[in-house]
Amino acid sequence: MEQILANGIYLGAQYAMIALGLTLIFALMNVLNFAHGQLYVLGGFVTYTFYGQFGLPFVVALAMSCLTLAIVGALLERYLFGPVIRRSAREESTMLLAAAIAFLLDAIILLVFGEKQRGVPKIVDGVFNWDFRVIMPYDRILICFLAILAIVAFISYMQFTKTGRALRALAQDRTAAQLMGVDTARYSMIGFALGAMLAGLVGGLLVTITGVNLGMGGPTSVKAFMMVMIGGAGVISGAIAGGIILGFMEAIGLAVLSQYGDITYLLIFISLMIFLAIRPQGLMGKPWG
Repeated sequence: MEQILANGIYLGAQYAMIALGLTLIFALMNVLNFAHGQLYVLGGFVTYTFYGQFGLPFVVALAMSCLTLAIVGALLERYLFGPVIRRSAREESTMLLAAAIAFLLDAIILLVFGEKQRGVPKIVDGVFNWDFRVIMPYDRILICFLAILAIVAFISYMQFTKTGRALRALAQDRTAAQLMGVDTARYSMIGFALGAMLAGLVGGLLVTITGVNLGMGGPTSVKAFMMVMIGGAGVISGAIAGGIILGFMEAIGLAVLSQYGDITYLLIFISLMIFLAIRPQGLMGKPWG
C-alpha cells in the first residue's frame, strides 16, 4: 500500500505539471493544443542537448529548456494561433492548426535529434528503501519534489502577481478583461509562452528518468487531455486534481494488474468514458464545458 501511495504521488505530480500548461492555454484562448505533447518532447531534447551533450549543470540545462519552449510558445501564439483566432470564427480552424503544428514539430525533432531514444545521466544515484515497503530511486524523489515545487510556484505566480491576475481575468471573461484595460493580445502571448514553458519544464525533468524519443508526443498529449477532461476544461485546480487522479489510477492499476500488461490503460479509458457520461464537464468544470 505504501509503495502504491509513493508511486501515485510521483506520477500525479508529473502528470499535473503536464496538464497545467494545456489547461492554461485552453482557458486563455479556447484552443485545444494537440501539439502539447510535442512541446514536452522538445523540452526533453533541449535538456538532453545541454546536459547530456554539452555537459552543463542540470539546472542550467533545465533553465534553457524553459527559455527555449517559452520562446517557441510565444512565436506560435504571435504568428499562428493569434492570427487564426482573430480571422476565423470557426473553432475547427485552431484545432486543425494545432494538429498541423504537432506534425511539424515531429518532423523538426526527427530532423534535428533523430528517432532514437535519448537519455542523460542520473542527477543523483542510490535508492531509498523503507523496510522494503517503499522502494524509490532518489532521482525520482528529487524529480517529484521539484515538480511539486514548480506547481506551488505556478499557483503562487497566478495568484499574487500582476501578470497572473491579468491571465486569470482573461481566462474568466476575455471581453470584460479587455474593457478593464487588459492588453489581451500581449497576455495571450504570455499565457501561451507560460503553458509551453511548463511543458518544457516537465519534459526536462523527466528526461533524466524515462529518457525521450520522437514517439512520446502523441501519448503525452492523450494523457494531458485525459487529465483536463477529468478535472474540467480550463480549470487550473481541475488540471492538478486530474493529474493526481490519473497518477493514482495508473499506480493502482500497474500494481494490481501488472501481469495483464496494457489492460490497465484499457480500464482507465473505460472508467474515464463512464465518468464523462455522468459528468461531462469534469470535476470542477462549468456545466457548459
